[in-house]
Amino acid sequence: MGKLVVVENLSLDGVMQSPGRPDEDTRGGFDRGGWASALLADDPQAAMAPMEDQGATAAMLFGRRTYLDLVGFWLSNPEPNPFTEILRNTPKYVVSSTLEEPLPHPSSTRISLGDVASTKDAVAGDIVVLGSGELVRALAAAKLVDEYILTILPVVLGSGTRLFAETPAALEVVKSFTSPTGIVVATYRVLPD
Repeated sequence: MGKLVVVENLSLDGVMQSPGRPDEDTRGGFDRGGWASALLADDPQAAMAPMEDQGATAAMLFGRRTYLDLVGFWLSNPEPNPFTEILRNTPKYVVSSTLEEPLPHPSSTRISLGDVASTKDAVAGDIVVLGSGELVRALAAAKLVDEYILTILPVVLGSGTRLFAETPAALEVVKSFTSPTGIVVATYRVLPD
């Protein structure tokens, strides 16, 4: 049985929207896109810490918007980067009711939110969710998230989409790391109700 692991960059006030670049996600008039890039570029140790234990990644799970943007960005990026081959070769499941098969990127399968539990049963290893805030909140409400790996950056954005909504969760710290620049990378296991 697979373990569903959510990997996110967060501001101190819980914002996860558009950490990578200014035009990544401007929904709701969000104009602070790219807020995590410079901080992580200045702290490669913190930037790599979430990937430390990702050897167990058997598959990835995305919402439609993140799949099209993130996977499309890295697969079309001509610059050498560590993500292209991983994104090309790792099986990807995309929760969408609007995307049509065949999906535009290799090793991709469209599923519904209702299919996530059976996908977890069928995959041996970690199923990693990157970004996909709406999907993560739905997965949390359905009690399907097993772990969160959160990179918490020392910045308060004041606005933007937050990772957590109204679904409560009891969490246990599995491990944590604080970089010299104050970035915290922590792994939290979701405890049963």
